[in-house]
Amino acid sequence: MLQSKNYHFWFCTGSQDLYGDECLRKVAEHSAKIVEGLNASGILPYEVVLKPTLISQASIRKTLNDANNDELCAGVITWMHTFSPAKMWIIGLQEYKKPLCHLHTQFNEEIPYDTIDMDFMNENQSAHGDREYGHIVSRMGIERKIIVGHWANQNVIRQLASWMRTAVGVMESSHIRVCRLGDNMNNVAVTEGDKVEAQIKFGWEIDHYNVNDAVEYVNAVAKGDVEALVDEYYSKYNILLEGRDAEDFRQKVAVQAQIELGLEKFLTDGDYHAVVTHFGMLGGLKQLPGLAIQRLMEKGYGFGAEGDWKTAAMVRLMKIMTQGIKDAKGTSFLEDYTYNLVPGKEGILEAHMLEVCPTIADGDISIKVQPLTMGNREDPARLVFTSKEGTGIAASLVDLGNRFRLIINAVDCKHVEKPMPKLPVATNFWTPQPNLEVGAAAWIMAGGAHHTAFSYDLSVTQMADWADAMGIESVVIDNNTNLRNFKNELRWNSMYFR
Repeated sequence: MLQSKNYHFWFCTGSQDLYGDECLRKVAEHSAKIVEGLNASGILPYEVVLKPTLISQASIRKTLNDANNDELCAGVITWMHTFSPAKMWIIGLQEYKKPLCHLHTQFNEEIPYDTIDMDFMNENQSAHGDREYGHIVSRMGIERKIIVGHWANQNVIRQLASWMRTAVGVMESSHIRVCRLGDNMNNVAVTEGDKVEAQIKFGWEIDHYNVNDAVEYVNAVAKGDVEALVDEYYSKYNILLEGRDAEDFRQKVAVQAQIELGLEKFLTDGDYHAVVTHFGMLGGLKQLPGLAIQRLMEKGYGFGAEGDWKTAAMVRLMKIMTQGIKDAKGTSFLEDYTYNLVPGKEGILEAHMLEVCPTIADGDISIKVQPLTMGNREDPARLVFTSKEGTGIAASLVDLGNRFRLIINAVDCKHVEKPMPKLPVATNFWTPQPNLEVGAAAWIMAGGAHHTAFSYDLSVTQMADWADAMGIESVVIDNNTNLRNFKNELRWNSMYFR
Protein backbone atom coordinates (compact mmCIF):
# COMPACT_ATOMS: atom_id res chain seq x y z
CA MET A 1 0.00 0.00 0.00
CA LEU A 2 1.30 3.46 -0.89
CA GLN A 3 1.90 5.60 2.18
CA SER A 4 2.54 9.26 1.57
CA LYS A 5 5.62 10.76 3.23
CA ASN A 6 5.68 14.41 4.11
CA TYR A 7 8.71 15.19 1.97
CA HIS A 8 10.00 18.72 1.56
CA PHE A 9 12.77 20.46 -0.36
CA TRP A 10 15.31 22.93 0.97
CA PHE A 11 15.86 26.25 -0.78
CA CYS A 12 19.46 27.37 -0.46
CA THR A 13 20.54 30.79 -1.70
CA GLY A 14 24.20 31.45 -2.31
CA SER A 15 25.92 34.82 -1.75
CA GLN A 16 29.01 36.20 0.00
CA ASP A 17 29.85 38.84 2.58
CA LEU A 18 31.53 41.22 0.10
CA TYR A 19 28.48 43.42 -0.42
CA GLY A 20 27.60 44.35 3.16
CA ASP A 21 24.76 43.67 5.57
CA GLU A 22 22.15 45.66 3.66
CA CYS A 23 22.68 43.63 0.53
CA LEU A 24 22.49 40.36 2.46
CA ARG A 25 19.30 41.57 4.12
CA LYS A 26 17.74 42.09 0.72
CA VAL A 27 19.01 38.71 -0.49
CA ALA A 28 17.31 37.00 2.45
CA GLU A 29 14.14 39.03 1.89
CA HIS A 30 14.01 38.14 -1.79
CA SER A 31 14.65 34.45 -1.09
CA ALA A 32 11.80 34.40 1.41
CA LYS A 33 9.44 35.97 -1.13
CA ILE A 34 10.44 33.43 -3.76
CA VAL A 35 9.82 30.50 -1.43
CA GLU A 36 6.53 31.99 -0.34
CA GLY A 37 5.49 32.42 -3.96
CA LEU A 38 6.47 28.88 -4.93
CA ASN A 39 4.52 27.37 -2.04
CA ALA A 40 1.50 29.58 -2.73
CA SER A 41 1.39 28.61 -6.42
CA GLY A 42 -0.65 25.47 -5.82
CA ILE A 43 1.49 23.70 -8.42
CA LEU A 44 4.21 22.11 -6.31
CA PRO A 45 3.49 18.65 -4.88
CA TYR A 46 5.81 19.22 -1.92
CA GLU A 47 6.70 22.15 0.35
CA VAL A 48 9.79 24.29 -0.21
CA VAL A 49 11.63 25.19 3.01
CA LEU A 50 13.80 28.31 3.13
CA LYS A 51 17.28 28.00 4.66
CA PRO A 52 19.57 30.87 5.73
CA THR A 53 21.68 32.51 3.04
CA LEU A 54 24.94 30.64 2.46
CA ILE A 55 28.03 32.86 2.45
CA SER A 56 30.88 30.62 3.56
CA GLN A 57 32.32 27.16 3.08
CA ALA A 58 31.40 26.24 6.66
CA SER A 59 27.74 27.27 6.32
CA ILE A 60 27.41 25.52 2.95
CA ARG A 61 28.98 22.33 4.26
CA LYS A 62 26.81 22.26 7.36
CA THR A 63 23.61 22.98 5.49
CA LEU A 64 24.16 20.31 2.85
CA ASN A 65 25.09 17.73 5.47
CA ASP A 66 22.03 18.68 7.50
CA ALA A 67 20.00 18.03 4.34
CA ASN A 68 21.60 14.60 4.10
CA ASN A 69 20.56 13.85 7.66
CA ASP A 70 16.98 15.09 7.33
CA GLU A 71 15.02 11.97 6.33
CA LEU A 72 12.16 14.03 4.92
CA CYS A 73 14.37 16.33 2.85
CA ALA A 74 14.11 14.89 -0.68
CA GLY A 75 16.45 17.37 -2.33
CA VAL A 76 18.01 20.81 -2.34
CA ILE A 77 17.20 23.71 -4.67
CA THR A 78 20.18 26.04 -5.10
CA TRP A 79 20.26 29.59 -6.47
CA MET A 80 22.98 32.23 -6.48
CA HIS A 81 21.33 35.61 -5.88
CA THR A 82 24.65 37.41 -5.98
CA PHE A 83 28.07 36.22 -6.96
CA SER A 84 29.07 33.31 -4.69
CA PRO A 85 32.67 32.16 -5.22
CA ALA A 86 32.25 28.50 -6.07
CA LYS A 87 35.30 27.12 -4.31
CA MET A 88 33.24 27.61 -1.13
CA TRP A 89 30.81 24.98 -2.42
CA ILE A 90 33.29 22.19 -3.16
CA ILE A 91 33.40 20.41 0.20
CA GLY A 92 29.67 20.67 0.78
CA LEU A 93 28.87 19.34 -2.70
CA GLN A 94 31.37 16.51 -2.29
CA GLU A 95 29.54 15.37 0.83
CA TYR A 96 25.99 16.00 -0.38
CA LYS A 97 24.15 12.78 -1.36
CA LYS A 98 20.61 13.73 -2.39
CA PRO A 99 18.98 15.11 -5.56
CA LEU A 100 20.13 18.57 -6.55
CA CYS A 101 18.33 21.26 -8.52
CA HIS A 102 19.96 24.41 -9.84
CA LEU A 103 17.22 27.01 -10.25
CA HIS A 104 18.72 29.61 -12.56
CA THR A 105 16.48 32.59 -11.87
CA GLN A 106 16.57 36.10 -10.47
CA PHE A 107 14.30 38.03 -8.18
CA ASN A 108 13.24 40.69 -10.67
CA GLU A 109 11.64 39.68 -13.93
CA GLU A 110 12.46 42.83 -15.90
CA ILE A 111 15.48 45.12 -15.95
CA PRO A 112 14.50 48.35 -14.09
CA TYR A 113 15.58 50.53 -16.97
CA ASP A 114 14.98 53.91 -15.31
CA THR A 115 16.65 53.19 -11.97
CA ILE A 116 19.25 50.49 -12.53
CA ASP A 117 22.68 51.33 -11.09
CA MET A 118 25.77 49.44 -9.96
CA ASP A 119 24.32 48.71 -6.54
CA PHE A 120 21.44 46.95 -8.25
CA MET A 121 23.84 45.12 -10.56
CA ASN A 122 25.98 43.86 -7.68
CA GLU A 123 22.92 42.71 -5.77
CA ASN A 124 21.10 41.02 -8.65
CA GLN A 125 23.73 39.09 -10.55
CA SER A 126 22.33 35.58 -10.86
CA ALA A 127 23.38 35.60 -14.52
CA HIS A 128 26.91 35.95 -13.16
CA GLY A 129 26.81 33.96 -9.95
CA ASP A 130 24.92 30.95 -11.31
CA ARG A 131 27.52 30.46 -14.03
CA GLU A 132 30.30 30.41 -11.44
CA TYR A 133 28.35 27.88 -9.41
CA GLY A 134 27.38 25.86 -12.46
CA HIS A 135 31.01 25.62 -13.49
CA ILE A 136 32.11 23.94 -10.27
CA VAL A 137 29.17 21.51 -10.27
CA SER A 138 30.07 20.52 -13.84
CA ARG A 139 33.78 20.25 -13.06
CA MET A 140 32.94 17.96 -10.13
CA GLY A 141 30.75 15.80 -12.36
CA ILE A 142 27.71 16.12 -10.11
CA GLU A 143 24.35 15.28 -11.62
CA ARG A 144 21.73 18.00 -11.16
CA LYS A 145 18.58 19.39 -12.71
CA ILE A 146 18.92 22.84 -14.26
CA ILE A 147 15.75 24.92 -14.56
CA VAL A 148 15.95 28.34 -16.21
CA GLY A 149 13.45 31.18 -16.01
CA HIS A 150 11.70 33.59 -13.69
CA TRP A 151 10.62 31.92 -10.47
CA ALA A 152 7.03 33.17 -10.73
CA ASN A 153 6.53 31.84 -14.25
CA GLN A 154 4.12 28.92 -14.13
CA ASN A 155 6.11 26.91 -16.65
CA VAL A 156 9.17 27.21 -14.42
CA ILE A 157 7.16 26.15 -11.38
CA ARG A 158 5.75 23.19 -13.30
CA GLN A 159 9.30 22.13 -14.22
CA LEU A 160 10.23 22.34 -10.55
CA ALA A 161 7.16 20.31 -9.60
CA SER A 162 8.10 17.69 -12.19
CA TRP A 163 11.64 17.46 -10.82
CA MET A 164 10.32 17.10 -7.27
CA ARG A 165 8.49 13.92 -8.27
CA THR A 166 11.65 12.61 -9.89
CA ALA A 167 13.65 13.45 -6.75
CA VAL A 168 11.16 11.58 -4.59
CA GLY A 169 11.56 8.65 -6.97
CA VAL A 170 15.31 8.78 -6.40
CA MET A 171 14.83 8.90 -2.63
CA GLU A 172 12.26 6.13 -2.54
CA SER A 173 14.17 3.85 -4.90
CA SER A 174 16.43 2.70 -2.08
CA HIS A 175 13.39 1.63 -0.06
CA ILE A 176 11.84 -0.63 -2.72
CA ARG A 177 11.71 -4.28 -1.74
CA VAL A 178 10.55 -6.87 -4.27
CA CYS A 179 9.14 -10.26 -3.33
CA ARG A 180 9.73 -12.98 -5.92
CA LEU A 181 7.25 -15.84 -5.67
CA GLY A 182 8.99 -18.38 -7.83
CA ASP A 183 11.74 -17.78 -10.37
CA ASN A 184 12.03 -16.30 -13.82
CA MET A 185 10.30 -18.07 -16.66
CA ASN A 186 12.60 -20.72 -18.12
CA ASN A 187 14.89 -19.64 -20.96
CA VAL A 188 13.54 -16.07 -21.12
CA ALA A 189 16.40 -13.59 -21.41
CA VAL A 190 14.91 -10.16 -20.87
CA THR A 191 13.41 -10.78 -17.43
CA GLU A 192 16.77 -11.86 -16.04
CA GLY A 193 19.21 -9.43 -14.52
CA ASP A 194 21.93 -8.79 -11.99
CA LYS A 195 20.18 -8.39 -8.63
CA VAL A 196 23.41 -7.42 -6.89
CA GLU A 197 24.08 -4.61 -9.33
CA ALA A 198 20.44 -3.51 -9.07
CA GLN A 199 20.88 -3.12 -5.33
CA ILE A 200 24.13 -1.22 -5.82
CA LYS A 201 22.65 1.10 -8.45
CA PHE A 202 19.06 1.51 -7.27
CA GLY A 203 18.99 0.25 -3.69
CA TRP A 204 16.40 -2.41 -4.55
CA GLU A 205 16.15 -5.52 -2.39
CA ILE A 206 14.99 -8.49 -4.43
CA ASP A 207 14.14 -11.51 -2.30
CA HIS A 208 12.93 -14.97 -3.28
CA TYR A 209 10.26 -17.10 -1.61
CA ASN A 210 8.63 -20.39 -2.40
CA VAL A 211 5.10 -19.55 -3.46
CA ASN A 212 3.77 -21.88 -0.73
CA ASP A 213 5.14 -19.46 1.85
CA ALA A 214 2.48 -17.04 0.63
CA VAL A 215 -0.09 -19.83 0.26
CA GLU A 216 0.02 -20.33 4.02
CA TYR A 217 -1.17 -16.74 4.41
CA VAL A 218 -3.84 -17.23 1.76
CA ASN A 219 -5.19 -20.36 3.46
CA ALA A 220 -5.31 -18.55 6.81
CA VAL A 221 -7.72 -15.84 5.61
CA ALA A 222 -11.03 -15.97 7.46
CA LYS A 223 -14.05 -16.98 5.40
CA GLY A 224 -15.99 -13.94 6.61
CA ASP A 225 -13.26 -11.59 5.35
CA VAL A 226 -13.34 -13.31 1.97
CA GLU A 227 -17.10 -12.96 1.70
CA ALA A 228 -16.95 -9.30 2.68
CA LEU A 229 -14.40 -8.60 -0.05
CA VAL A 230 -16.44 -10.54 -2.62
CA ASP A 231 -19.43 -8.40 -1.69
CA GLU A 232 -17.27 -5.35 -2.33
CA TYR A 233 -16.29 -6.72 -5.75
CA TYR A 234 -19.92 -7.36 -6.65
CA SER A 235 -20.94 -3.84 -5.63
CA LYS A 236 -18.03 -2.16 -7.45
CA TYR A 237 -17.69 -4.08 -10.72
CA ASN A 238 -19.98 -5.39 -13.43
CA ILE A 239 -20.45 -9.15 -13.19
CA LEU A 240 -20.26 -10.87 -16.59
CA LEU A 241 -21.52 -14.41 -16.11
CA GLU A 242 -21.66 -15.11 -19.84
CA GLY A 243 -23.59 -18.32 -19.32
CA ARG A 244 -21.56 -19.57 -16.34
CA ASP A 245 -23.29 -20.84 -13.24
CA ALA A 246 -23.71 -17.91 -10.84
CA GLU A 247 -22.70 -19.86 -7.74
CA ASP A 248 -19.61 -21.32 -9.40
CA PHE A 249 -18.71 -17.88 -10.73
CA ARG A 250 -18.88 -16.38 -7.25
CA GLN A 251 -16.74 -19.22 -5.90
CA LYS A 252 -14.07 -18.51 -8.50
CA VAL A 253 -14.16 -14.83 -7.61
CA ALA A 254 -13.87 -15.73 -3.92
CA VAL A 255 -10.60 -17.54 -4.66
CA GLN A 256 -9.12 -14.28 -5.94
CA ALA A 257 -10.46 -12.39 -2.91
CA GLN A 258 -8.74 -14.87 -0.64
CA ILE A 259 -5.50 -14.50 -2.61
CA GLU A 260 -5.70 -10.71 -2.45
CA LEU A 261 -6.16 -10.67 1.33
CA GLY A 262 -3.56 -13.33 2.04
CA LEU A 263 -0.95 -12.02 -0.35
CA GLU A 264 -1.34 -8.46 0.87
CA LYS A 265 -0.78 -9.56 4.47
CA PHE A 266 2.24 -11.60 3.36
CA LEU A 267 3.70 -8.55 1.62
CA THR A 268 2.84 -6.24 4.51
CA ASP A 269 4.42 -8.51 7.11
CA GLY A 270 7.57 -8.74 5.01
CA ASP A 271 7.60 -5.01 4.22
CA TYR A 272 7.51 -5.65 0.46
CA HIS A 273 6.32 -3.08 -2.06
CA ALA A 274 6.32 -5.14 -5.25
CA VAL A 275 5.68 -8.76 -6.15
CA VAL A 276 6.35 -11.08 -9.05
CA THR A 277 4.58 -14.33 -9.86
CA HIS A 278 5.04 -17.07 -12.42
CA PHE A 279 2.24 -19.14 -13.92
CA GLY A 280 4.50 -22.21 -13.81
CA MET A 281 5.14 -21.94 -10.07
CA LEU A 282 1.77 -21.73 -8.37
CA GLY A 283 2.24 -24.29 -5.59
CA GLY A 284 -0.96 -24.59 -3.57
CA LEU A 285 -2.74 -21.67 -5.23
CA LYS A 286 -6.04 -22.65 -6.82
CA GLN A 287 -5.78 -19.98 -9.51
CA LEU A 288 -3.15 -17.80 -11.09
CA PRO A 289 -3.46 -14.48 -9.22
CA GLY A 290 -5.34 -12.21 -11.58
CA LEU A 291 -7.99 -10.00 -10.04
CA ALA A 292 -5.96 -10.17 -6.81
CA ILE A 293 -2.83 -8.75 -8.46
CA GLN A 294 -4.84 -6.10 -10.28
CA ARG A 295 -6.29 -4.91 -7.00
CA LEU A 296 -2.87 -4.89 -5.32
CA MET A 297 -1.45 -2.78 -8.14
CA GLU A 298 -4.36 -0.39 -7.70
CA LYS A 299 -3.30 -0.04 -4.05
CA GLY A 300 0.22 0.93 -5.13
CA TYR A 301 2.13 -2.35 -5.28
CA GLY A 302 4.48 -2.98 -8.17
CA PHE A 303 4.07 -6.12 -10.26
CA GLY A 304 5.96 -8.09 -12.86
CA ALA A 305 4.87 -11.34 -14.49
CA GLU A 306 6.97 -14.45 -15.09
CA GLY A 307 9.52 -13.41 -12.48
CA ASP A 308 10.18 -9.96 -14.00
CA TRP A 309 11.49 -8.19 -10.89
CA LYS A 310 12.91 -5.21 -12.82
CA THR A 311 9.50 -4.23 -14.18
CA ALA A 312 7.86 -4.89 -10.81
CA ALA A 313 10.25 -2.43 -9.16
CA MET A 314 9.75 0.13 -11.94
CA VAL A 315 5.95 -0.05 -11.64
CA ARG A 316 6.27 0.55 -7.90
CA LEU A 317 8.68 3.42 -8.48
CA MET A 318 6.39 5.07 -11.02
CA LYS A 319 3.38 4.71 -8.73
CA ILE A 320 5.35 6.48 -6.01
CA MET A 321 6.32 9.27 -8.40
CA THR A 322 2.70 9.80 -9.48
CA GLN A 323 1.22 9.72 -5.98
CA GLY A 324 -1.13 12.58 -5.28
CA ILE A 325 -1.41 13.86 -8.86
CA LYS A 326 -4.82 15.45 -9.32
CA ASP A 327 -6.94 13.62 -11.90
CA ALA A 328 -4.24 11.00 -12.42
CA LYS A 329 -4.95 8.64 -15.31
CA GLY A 330 -3.03 5.65 -13.99
CA THR A 331 0.09 3.52 -14.00
CA SER A 332 0.35 -0.21 -14.77
CA PHE A 333 2.33 -3.23 -15.81
CA LEU A 334 1.74 -4.00 -19.51
CA GLU A 335 3.02 -6.27 -22.24
CA ASP A 336 3.32 -5.87 -26.00
CA TYR A 337 1.00 -8.51 -27.42
CA THR A 338 -0.02 -8.02 -31.04
CA TYR A 339 0.03 -5.41 -33.80
CA ASN A 340 -2.48 -3.67 -35.97
CA LEU A 341 -0.62 -3.06 -39.22
CA VAL A 342 -3.39 -1.49 -41.30
CA PRO A 343 -1.90 1.64 -42.94
CA GLY A 344 -2.93 4.74 -41.03
CA LYS A 345 -4.22 2.66 -38.11
CA GLU A 346 -0.96 1.14 -36.84
CA GLY A 347 -0.64 0.33 -33.18
CA ILE A 348 0.19 -2.22 -30.51
CA LEU A 349 -2.41 -4.03 -28.43
CA GLU A 350 -1.10 -4.04 -24.87
CA ALA A 351 -2.40 -6.53 -22.29
CA HIS A 352 -1.32 -9.51 -20.28
CA MET A 353 -2.91 -12.83 -19.52
CA LEU A 354 -4.61 -11.26 -16.46
CA GLU A 355 -2.65 -8.58 -14.64
CA VAL A 356 -3.37 -5.02 -15.79
CA CYS A 357 -3.95 -2.29 -13.20
CA PRO A 358 -7.49 -0.85 -13.15
CA THR A 359 -6.16 2.67 -12.52
CA ILE A 360 -5.74 3.00 -16.30
CA ALA A 361 -9.33 1.92 -17.05
CA ASP A 362 -11.69 4.09 -19.06
CA GLY A 363 -15.30 3.56 -18.06
CA ASP A 364 -16.80 0.38 -16.69
CA ILE A 365 -14.73 -2.36 -15.13
CA SER A 366 -16.09 -5.90 -15.21
CA ILE A 367 -15.23 -9.28 -13.73
CA LYS A 368 -14.90 -12.29 -16.00
CA VAL A 369 -14.09 -15.90 -15.22
CA GLN A 370 -12.41 -17.62 -18.14
CA PRO A 371 -10.17 -20.63 -18.68
CA LEU A 372 -6.42 -20.07 -18.82
CA THR A 373 -4.32 -22.57 -20.70
CA MET A 374 -1.20 -21.79 -18.67
CA GLY A 375 -0.77 -22.69 -15.04
CA ASN A 376 -2.85 -25.87 -14.92
CA ARG A 377 -5.25 -24.43 -12.35
CA GLU A 378 -8.96 -23.63 -12.25
CA ASP A 379 -10.40 -20.80 -14.33
CA PRO A 380 -9.21 -17.52 -12.81
CA ALA A 381 -11.29 -14.40 -12.25
CA ARG A 382 -9.95 -11.15 -13.66
CA LEU A 383 -10.94 -7.51 -14.20
CA VAL A 384 -11.55 -6.55 -17.82
CA PHE A 385 -11.70 -3.06 -19.27
CA THR A 386 -10.32 -0.83 -21.98
CA SER A 387 -7.85 1.93 -21.21
CA LYS A 388 -7.99 5.69 -21.51
CA GLU A 389 -6.99 7.73 -24.50
CA GLY A 390 -4.09 10.14 -24.19
CA THR A 391 -0.30 10.35 -24.20
CA GLY A 392 1.73 8.13 -21.90
CA ILE A 393 5.17 6.64 -21.51
CA ALA A 394 6.31 3.04 -21.66
CA ALA A 395 9.54 2.31 -19.79
CA SER A 396 11.72 -0.78 -19.98
CA LEU A 397 14.74 -1.32 -17.74
CA VAL A 398 17.08 -3.87 -19.31
CA ASP A 399 20.33 -5.44 -18.16
CA LEU A 400 22.91 -5.33 -20.96
CA GLY A 401 25.42 -7.43 -19.04
CA ASN A 402 27.79 -4.60 -18.16
CA ARG A 403 25.20 -1.92 -17.36
CA PHE A 404 21.52 -1.08 -17.10
CA ARG A 405 19.69 0.84 -19.80
CA LEU A 406 16.33 2.55 -19.34
CA ILE A 407 14.36 2.78 -22.58
CA ILE A 408 11.58 5.37 -22.55
CA ASN A 409 8.99 5.54 -25.34
CA ALA A 410 6.32 8.23 -25.59
CA VAL A 411 3.11 6.57 -26.80
CA ASP A 412 -0.29 7.78 -27.97
CA CYS A 413 -3.10 5.67 -26.48
CA LYS A 414 -6.27 5.27 -28.48
CA HIS A 415 -9.50 3.33 -28.39
CA VAL A 416 -9.67 0.31 -30.64
CA GLU A 417 -12.01 0.57 -33.61
CA LYS A 418 -14.22 -2.32 -32.61
CA PRO A 419 -15.09 -4.27 -29.44
CA MET A 420 -13.18 -7.48 -28.74
CA PRO A 421 -15.88 -9.57 -27.02
CA LYS A 422 -13.90 -12.80 -27.06
CA LEU A 423 -10.74 -11.32 -25.48
CA PRO A 424 -11.15 -11.77 -21.71
CA VAL A 425 -8.41 -9.40 -20.54
CA ALA A 426 -7.89 -5.71 -19.91
CA THR A 427 -6.28 -3.91 -22.83
CA ASN A 428 -4.52 -0.75 -23.88
CA PHE A 429 -3.96 0.18 -27.53
CA TRP A 430 -1.24 2.62 -28.44
CA THR A 431 0.89 3.88 -31.27
CA PRO A 432 4.50 4.48 -30.27
CA GLN A 433 5.97 7.82 -31.22
CA PRO A 434 7.03 8.86 -33.80
CA ASN A 435 5.18 5.99 -35.51
CA LEU A 436 5.01 2.21 -35.27
CA GLU A 437 7.72 1.58 -37.85
CA VAL A 438 10.35 3.82 -36.26
CA GLY A 439 9.21 3.33 -32.67
CA ALA A 440 9.27 -0.48 -32.81
CA ALA A 441 12.57 -0.55 -34.69
CA ALA A 442 14.22 1.79 -32.17
CA TRP A 443 12.81 -0.20 -29.24
CA ILE A 444 14.20 -3.45 -30.62
CA MET A 445 17.50 -1.79 -31.56
CA ALA A 446 17.89 -0.63 -27.95
CA GLY A 447 17.11 -4.10 -26.57
CA GLY A 448 13.77 -3.19 -25.02
CA ALA A 449 11.69 -5.85 -23.30
CA HIS A 450 8.16 -7.04 -24.06
CA HIS A 451 7.10 -6.08 -20.52
CA THR A 452 6.79 -2.39 -19.71
CA ALA A 453 6.05 -0.09 -16.82
CA PHE A 454 3.48 2.29 -18.25
CA SER A 455 2.08 5.59 -17.00
CA TYR A 456 -0.19 8.33 -18.32
CA ASP A 457 1.02 10.67 -15.59
CA LEU A 458 4.80 10.80 -15.98
CA SER A 459 6.85 12.44 -18.70
CA VAL A 460 9.82 11.29 -20.70
CA THR A 461 11.85 14.03 -19.01
CA GLN A 462 11.01 12.80 -15.51
CA MET A 463 12.11 9.26 -16.22
CA ALA A 464 15.24 10.39 -18.06
CA ASP A 465 16.09 12.63 -15.10
CA TRP A 466 15.62 9.67 -12.77
CA ALA A 467 18.01 7.58 -14.86
CA ASP A 468 20.56 10.41 -14.84
CA ALA A 469 20.29 10.68 -11.06
CA MET A 470 20.82 6.93 -10.71
CA GLY A 471 23.86 7.03 -12.97
CA ILE A 472 22.52 4.76 -15.68
CA GLU A 473 22.02 5.08 -19.42
CA SER A 474 18.67 6.20 -20.79
CA VAL A 475 17.45 6.45 -24.36
CA VAL A 476 14.30 8.22 -25.49
CA ILE A 477 12.00 7.27 -28.35
CA ASP A 478 9.57 10.05 -29.24
CA ASN A 479 8.52 12.31 -32.08
CA ASN A 480 12.11 13.52 -32.45
CA THR A 481 13.55 10.04 -33.01
CA ASN A 482 15.47 9.37 -36.20
CA LEU A 483 16.74 5.82 -36.58
CA ARG A 484 20.15 6.75 -37.96
CA ASN A 485 20.76 9.23 -35.14
CA PHE A 486 19.33 6.79 -32.60
CA LYS A 487 21.72 4.06 -33.71
CA ASN A 488 24.63 6.45 -33.36
CA GLU A 489 23.41 7.46 -29.90
CA LEU A 490 23.49 3.81 -28.82
CA ARG A 491 27.04 3.52 -30.15
CA TRP A 492 28.19 6.64 -28.29
CA ASN A 493 26.48 5.46 -25.11
CA SER A 494 28.30 2.14 -25.31
CA MET A 495 31.57 4.05 -25.06
CA TYR A 496 30.47 6.44 -22.31
CA PHE A 497 28.85 3.82 -20.05
CA ARG A 498 31.34 0.99 -20.48
